[in-house]
Amino acid sequence: MSKENYAVVYKKKKRQLNSISVPAEVIINVILGLFCLACIIPFIFVVIISFSSQESIRQIGFSFWPVKWSLQAYKYVIDLGAMLWLSYFNSFFVTIVGTILSVLICVLYSYALFRKDFKFRGFFTFFSFFTMLFGGGLAPTYMVCKNLLGLSDNYAALIVPMLVNPFNIIIMRTFFQSSVPTELIESAAIDGSGEYNTLFKIIVPISKPGIATVALLNALAYWNEWFIPMLYIKDPKYIPLQYLLMKMQNQADFLVRNAGVLGAEASKIMATIPQDTLRMALVVLIVIPIACAYPFFQRFIISGLTIGSVKG
Repeated sequence: MSKENYAVVYKKKKRQLNSISVPAEVIINVILGLFCLACIIPFIFVVIISFSSQESIRQIGFSFWPVKWSLQAYKYVIDLGAMLWLSYFNSFFVTIVGTILSVLICVLYSYALFRKDFKFRGFFTFFSFFTMLFGGGLAPTYMVCKNLLGLSDNYAALIVPMLVNPFNIIIMRTFFQSSVPTELIESAAIDGSGEYNTLFKIIVPISKPGIATVALLNALAYWNEWFIPMLYIKDPKYIPLQYLLMKMQNQADFLVRNAGVLGAEASKIMATIPQDTLRMALVVLIVIPIACAYPFFQRFIISGLTIGSVKG
């Protein structure tokens, strides 16, 4: 058999191996479509409830087709005015700055653990892993952060406690081990490249999928955090969005539970609070901004999942 015929036969067999039957393809598409609907429908349901009126929920409960639509929940939140937009700014600022700093620390730490010629590699690997299993506890952490480090009523109080994440360090180190050949580092060293030059000009550009994954995890952690602000923030100008909305929900729940004790005035206030729709509106306001960040990371995460599957 000639080389040309062999190539044609090889391509035909390869195409047959990579192809599936039409019924199987239909079944797979149906299953994936149902899975997508199962992921999307709950959020759509939350959005619909947030635009429902409180009277509609009292009459028919939660429904995809409310009796009456209303913007009362969003109006209740927007009435906060400058405080709401300041909280949005705080959340964006803390998320962006915290993500950049935490990713930088993660890359530096994990790169040291990745290098087999690093003398204290085993010690720092154990040091990082040990903190995943055992913590100092809430009271010692609070005393160290607030009294020793002065993390109170400032942006550092929202950023510093979450800068180092051992789980992300292990992920990044594993990515380096599976994707970065040691020969590349040795070649750079032979050419006279320093450690920082090798890391930031050679290793980081080919590690974008791993870095994007870690960045997304850190961004989600910073954006959704409300417990740390509750501990260290008293000044309203540093309150992030999640903590502000949680305080609003707690105040609304307090009025509902104690309406009979607080008297007629509290009952009038309670009547103007959209209790159920407010919860859903808060979820929408929190989820949408961080959901907009996913398209920027998706390209790198997908390439990270497929890395090594095609040899260039």
